[in-house]
Amino acid sequence: MKKQQFVIIGLGRFGSSLALKLMELGYEVLGIDRNEEIVEEFGDRLTHTVVADATEEEVLKSLGVRNFDCGIVAIGTDIQMSILTAILLKDLGIQTVVAKAISLLHGRALEKLGVDRVIYPERDMGVRVAHQLVTPNLLDYIELSKEYSIVEMKVPACLNHKSIGDLNMRARFGCSIVAIHRNSGILIAPTAMDQLNEGDIMVIIGSKKNIEQFESIINS
Repeated sequence: MKKQQFVIIGLGRFGSSLALKLMELGYEVLGIDRNEEIVEEFGDRLTHTVVADATEEEVLKSLGVRNFDCGIVAIGTDIQMSILTAILLKDLGIQTVVAKAISLLHGRALEKLGVDRVIYPERDMGVRVAHQLVTPNLLDYIELSKEYSIVEMKVPACLNHKSIGDLNMRARFGCSIVAIHRNSGILIAPTAMDQLNEGDIMVIIGSKKNIEQFESIINS
């Protein structure tokens, strides 16, 4: 299965954090910034980096941006440039456009332009967002340590009506479902007999490596 490709416009603190984490997860990342020094800093850490003005439509076309699966506008304090760039990415037909907002008003403007997801860095750290972008069923990601995490993940159709015992997650993947959220409430410490339903939310704890293995199998 072909892995998603990301273009990140703006390699400041948030954009670079997100870009590096996506690279660590094995995805291709094109980083674009107007600052030549920043681009040089990340030149050997990302798949490709380019010094460019992302408000120039012809520049984005020449870089083949329309072929990327996800475009992320991570521009800092220049709201006008952020909005213009988001408009261009939408017009170029990128499947998913995500944009950083520096205020609620900025975020509302981006939403009205049709941006698929607006991120407020104060609430969404780059590492958490990276995991959510590459795993469609992942709702939340909490890093407990360098090795262990807790994630909230939607139950996909392939696991509908499967019991906890059927999954045998501890033996197969070394991670555990510690709770299940559903319309009827929250089930803490589910037993092997408890059944999953599509749309339920699993709370999973385990090593990052093991959780990623589980994610890749259910999303393949």
